[in-house]
Amino acid sequence: MTEKIGQDGRAVIIGAGAVLASLTSVTLGAAIAKTLFPLVGAYGITSLRVGLGAILLLLFRRPWRRAVPSDLRWSLLAYGAVLGLMNILIYQAFARIPIGIAIAIEVIGPLAVVLFGSRRPRDFLWLAAAVGGLLLLLPLRSDAALDPLGVGFALAAAACWATYILTGKRVSGALGGDAVALGMAIAAILILPVGVAHYTAALFSPHVLTLGIAIAFLSSALPYSLDMEAMRRLPAPVFGLMVSSAPAVGAVIGFALLGERLTLLQWIAILCIMSASGGSALTAGHKPTIEDAPQ
Repeated sequence: MTEKIGQDGRAVIIGAGAVLASLTSVTLGAAIAKTLFPLVGAYGITSLRVGLGAILLLLFRRPWRRAVPSDLRWSLLAYGAVLGLMNILIYQAFARIPIGIAIAIEVIGPLAVVLFGSRRPRDFLWLAAAVGGLLLLLPLRSDAALDPLGVGFALAAAACWATYILTGKRVSGALGGDAVALGMAIAAILILPVGVAHYTAALFSPHVLTLGIAIAFLSSALPYSLDMEAMRRLPAPVFGLMVSSAPAVGAVIGFALLGERLTLLQWIAILCIMSASGGSALTAGHKPTIEDAPQ
């Protein structure tokens, strides 16, 4: 009995470490990408990141080993298209507002999917916390510090994340983790014209390409693997609660690497949204899947 408790404790510690490493990896990739915006622009680095990420995921998953059922092809195409658009939008938000704030706004999307599908009275508390945090972040005043366009891009990314989860349910049920690899490949193909339209010679310089590979690894391949390990070891509420810390991780890394300073009000807003996300995770009954997190 004692041995089993010890094994369970180690599993939780390993799983928790995997979640934190995954969140740090994704945000670190975003921070490195943001340093390249002045060289190749947000559209350019998005195209490079998605393209290289698709290659890494295809090599990791090798989804070509099985055929995609014909009745899933249109659903898979929609899934990939939303994934590509979500990446474009969130990187445009990163270019205009601090990473931690952009992530806080973006997580409203999956949170809304959970809350709007529930009718329990306590969920209205999480909804109120999320809405309150969002209202604190929105540039409703003329002297607001946040770029309204950046906030708009983050809100659009949140809507895409919600749509991504809904469209991904069908394809992930049939294809499992291969759906993410195939979806990323479709996203890369659809984003290609954006990359061509915003092409600069610097995009394929050794410096940018090296960092692009690092960004793709940090933002796709590594967190994908870490999340799978975490989900094997952690109960669903614990996993969801830890993932809700993503905005705080983003804010800390944004400050450490990019010098992004947040006001007290913005920190309060982020904490409200994190509380809503963590609270909904603790009281929800669904099992998280790898497709619940954007790649």
